[in-house]
Amino acid sequence: QVQVVESGGGLVQAGGSLRLSCTASGIIFSMNAMDWYRQAPGKQRELVAGITSGGTTNYADSVKGRFEISRDNAQNTVSLQMHSLKPEDTAVYYCNADIRAGLTRIKAYDAAYWGQGTQVTVSA
Repeated sequence: QVQVVESGGGLVQAGGSLRLSCTASGIIFSMNAMDWYRQAPGKQRELVAGITSGGTTNYADSVKGRFEISRDNAQNTVSLQMHSLKPEDTAVYYCNADIRAGLTRIKAYDAAYWGQGTQVTVSA
């Protein structure tokens, strides 16, 4: 059974920084694309940043130049470094990981797993 757990959220003043981490555990054979999403109250969940297995990254226009996504394949971890935070960045941040897992390599399959979310609050 695969688990995905986020950490690192909290309360920060505008202009500050936070680092979110997401770690997957279980019988994992490979980590494919890994993404960070966020959902603010009353709004739809949106893609913030993503990184492929090869390290190619993409960002929402609203966070380009302020956020940086990275991954550590050996640790099954993806991180999101956030700088110059704004009140509009306030949201619950979710990790989504496309993972190949299973009891054996032959029986393994790809599936997308969500974390439980971590709250980021940016005060003005």
